[in-house]
Amino acid sequence: MISQGTKLIDIAKAARVRVVLPLPLSSAYDYVLPSHLSSPAAVPVGSFVEVPLGARFVVGVVWDSSTEAPVEAHRLKPVRAVLPAPPMTASLRRFIDWVAAYTLSPVGAVLRMAMSAPSALEAPGHAAGWRLGAALGQRVTPDRARVLAALGDGAAMAGDALARLAQVSPAVLRGMADRGMLIPALLPRASRFARPDPEHAGPALEGEQAAAAAALRTAVAAGTFTTTLLRGVTGSGKTEVYHDAIAQALRQGRQALVLLPEIALSAQWLERFEARFGCAPALWHSEVSPATRRDTWRAVAQGQVSVLVGARSALFLPFPDLGLIVVDEEHESAFKQEEGVVYHARDMAVVRARLAGAACVLVSATPSLETIHNAETGRYAVLDLAARHGGAALPEVRALDLRLHPPERGRFLAPPLIEAVNATLARGEQAMLFLNRRGYAPLTLCRACGHRLQCPNCTAWLVEHRAQRRLACHHCGHTLPTPPACPSCGAEHSLVAIGPGVERVQEEAAALFPEARRLVMASDSIPGPAAAAEAARKIEAREVDLVIGTQIVAKGWHFPHLTLVGVVDADLGLSGGDLRASERTVQLLHQVAGRAGRASAPGLVLLQTYNADHPVMQALVANDLAAFLAEEKAQRAPGHWPPFGRLAALIVSSEDALEAARAARDLGLLAPGGAGITVLGPAPAPLAQLRGRHRHRLLLKAERGVAVQPVLREWLARARLPNAVRVQVDVDPVSFL
Repeated sequence: MISQGTKLIDIAKAARVRVVLPLPLSSAYDYVLPSHLSSPAAVPVGSFVEVPLGARFVVGVVWDSSTEAPVEAHRLKPVRAVLPAPPMTASLRRFIDWVAAYTLSPVGAVLRMAMSAPSALEAPGHAAGWRLGAALGQRVTPDRARVLAALGDGAAMAGDALARLAQVSPAVLRGMADRGMLIPALLPRASRFARPDPEHAGPALEGEQAAAAAALRTAVAAGTFTTTLLRGVTGSGKTEVYHDAIAQALRQGRQALVLLPEIALSAQWLERFEARFGCAPALWHSEVSPATRRDTWRAVAQGQVSVLVGARSALFLPFPDLGLIVVDEEHESAFKQEEGVVYHARDMAVVRARLAGAACVLVSATPSLETIHNAETGRYAVLDLAARHGGAALPEVRALDLRLHPPERGRFLAPPLIEAVNATLARGEQAMLFLNRRGYAPLTLCRACGHRLQCPNCTAWLVEHRAQRRLACHHCGHTLPTPPACPSCGAEHSLVAIGPGVERVQEEAAALFPEARRLVMASDSIPGPAAAAEAARKIEAREVDLVIGTQIVAKGWHFPHLTLVGVVDADLGLSGGDLRASERTVQLLHQVAGRAGRASAPGLVLLQTYNADHPVMQALVANDLAAFLAEEKAQRAPGHWPPFGRLAALIVSSEDALEAARAARDLGLLAPGGAGITVLGPAPAPLAQLRGRHRHRLLLKAERGVAVQPVLREWLARARLPNAVRVQVDVDPVSFL
């Protein structure tokens, strides 16, 4: 028997529950229920409960039963309280278990992502206001008469609203309360989330669009799990098509989730949604305030949110009746989480839809090779939109060979591109210069001694940001003011910028096109939703002539007057030996090219390259992505590289370089073998030091039919590594840094 307050609990007879805690723990803990919570109905599976853990109390979730041997009764502690939040659904609990097993992560670490708004688990507060009291026989002044008239229907009203409506001061209300004419009252909580109207007038869909929309409506109406690839050229109206699928989910009273790679920068997407459904959707991303996160999480759990648009973490929100998941720009690497629990939101969205009995739609103009393979093997249905909406033509793409047309010394724009920009601006049209590199220059060195300024925490050069007069590491965030002299040899004014960043292109553009109104679109200058919306407004209103941007300009923008896109360094993503370098480059450049020529005016895209014969450049010039993908698949298939095989990376790291190398060597000596399995490494990672930790990589490569998780678990279970050494497991890696 133990005491809980004044009550005694008979541990031997008390009901048990298993609780998963949002901590990096791989299993649930057993607890007992106090007598007033002893019935199963009082604490159903999925309930959020407060339990003791050592000397503190932690909120966890009552989990499903397990086949593990029960803990002895005398060792169990009682549940302290059940929180007033809707229990976590069975489909979300199964999803958390599935993600933990697939990624080899502790189930508690995955649960933590589903409990990302702890204040939402508390009882919601109610605002206080006033309603009519019983003592109405008092002298009624004109001010009081207006107050009484405003409350004539008997409903409570907030004090500030009542004072405004009656045109009185708060002192009048307090005086009436003192005389019993008003009494305090709790105001009903109104949902802050409007319900989108599926019948709100939307754009008329024709031809391929109408057929694709009908197919998606049918898939959603079936109420069962399906996965569909919606593939269409840029500007073909893919968003309008899947809007019809969202409308169908709304008609059935089910919830819809849309994942975007850069939700905080998707102002135009949100405008199109509001135009289609008559109101804005709920949002979930890193820029949302804590109070909004709390209200959104709670409203999702209570079914008050019909459509939510969010970043990858929105997959872990507590939807009670999810009917549709849309992954827009499914090929984007931003859907891969590289820290903590390492997962790919595109793949996990398919799993979440399967467990919820929902339809899943993957959307892209340039689908990933994995998605294309799943479509070709029949796992996914396919809907194609081959033409641009409204009869607009695809842009003409030309490779501008820099060996034949070199820029002037110290410049980065070739003469033909300069001529094209001048001609475009002369016609009153807009142009864009694209370079996927932030800052002013990627490298700063001393011309006296050759010293290169490097991050002290990472194997990376410091990037100059001249506008802020600082050098920054884009991996760990380390910054320092630009030094006046070389820190190695002391030579003054000897530091020179090597190579271009988007700021340097802007500087060159200012000299070449001084009359053009310029706008830089990079994450440094477009930090959030408000800045993105204002940038889009300026471009659409033709207050900008020349847009200079990094990869954020490739993500779904619609600029009807932009007819020229110049890619400053089209070869940038092709180096480094990355398995997916060519695939990612062709996807990015195709998306950037798609910004040109959206309306009646034809578009032109110029790709500055030193390798005009590269398959990526040839595919873009010929607008033949199918041929490129066929060539890419032909190269990967013989070696069982994805999508024809499986990969899993082990990243071994330590603050001590020697310790990291020894641990990686020891892990390599224990590497598994067998049919269809190859282990590459260990080898220093390309980013051999990151955030102060020295890193080595091992890569497990397996044929398609091999389940890599059991192999990885057995491998890691045999390893005995120092506590200071971390091993991060990345199943299906996207980055090889």
